[in-house]
Amino acid sequence: MSQNEHTKKLSDIPFSVLDLSPITVGSNPSESFRRTLELAQLAEKLGYNRYWLAEHHNMPFIASSATSVVIGHVAAGTSKIRVGSGGIMLPNHAPLVIAEQFGTLESLYPGRIDLGLGRAPGTDQRTAYALRRDLGSTGDDFPEELAELRAYFDPSLAEGPRHVKAVPGEGLNVPIWLLGSSGFSAQLAGELGLPFAFASHFSPRSTLPAIDLYRRSFKPSKVLDKPHAMVALNIIAADTDEEAQRLATTLQQQFLNLMRGNEVPLQPPVDNILDIAGDYEIAALQNQLGTSIVGSPETVKGKLEKFLHESHADEIMAIAQVFDHNDRLHSFEILADIVQGK
Repeated sequence: MSQNEHTKKLSDIPFSVLDLSPITVGSNPSESFRRTLELAQLAEKLGYNRYWLAEHHNMPFIASSATSVVIGHVAAGTSKIRVGSGGIMLPNHAPLVIAEQFGTLESLYPGRIDLGLGRAPGTDQRTAYALRRDLGSTGDDFPEELAELRAYFDPSLAEGPRHVKAVPGEGLNVPIWLLGSSGFSAQLAGELGLPFAFASHFSPRSTLPAIDLYRRSFKPSKVLDKPHAMVALNIIAADTDEEAQRLATTLQQQFLNLMRGNEVPLQPPVDNILDIAGDYEIAALQNQLGTSIVGSPETVKGKLEKFLHESHADEIMAIAQVFDHNDRLHSFEILADIVQGK
């Protein structure tokens, strides 16, 4: 580890936004998309680096299932922030379709589109079967599908003659990121010399080992000459610790409902999560949400500095599953002030 990496400050690295276009109870996807665009416009104004949307299916609290379409909506309503996927779940799609979709987005919004890829279905098994072109796909062929996709953009990567072209797509520079919540994509990203994004917002215990594996596996490429590791974190900020902890109970309820099989939109906060969760469930929440950073500006700053010192992340992507839209906007305003030293 270099001296520079040991002395990184929050102001030294980019901060970005991950959005699921949350559907809150009593609302609808149309309202979710309006709020997504409003948050993206604020993120651009506040100096965030990129704005990513995630592909999930059959989840009543997430509206971003048609991820490429929502990316176009956000890119059209902004002017300079990078917009992309965090991620597209490649096993759900033919690589050619993704190449065409992101070739189209890059043609419409040149120099602003990112393509983050995951190898999980982003849903339950039954829905995965409804989505996939090959019902036998389990993500095990992800390296081959990734190679096929990359070759549509850059034919020099193809192992043999190409008879099918991505139009638009071929010859365009669409940065490809690998996303992961374990070591598989970390190692693959390192070996291919691609940027890597880790889902610490729901897989905290694997964060540091995966980043270490990525750095140890990294081989310079024409894409990157050194590793670039971005970490997605739940970051919920408010004016006081007490208010932030209350807002965070919406996120905790989201995971509780997933564990319980309750298919409901995002729920309003409660005063005390212990009133609605048992000891086993609290332990499970800690296991999945252990790296969440929740608190007042001072608390969030201290926890972020500690996380950066431990992880040496090159970029942090914040997600805030907050029920009230104005509270969510305010959380990202507070985070921007922290990063900029205000």
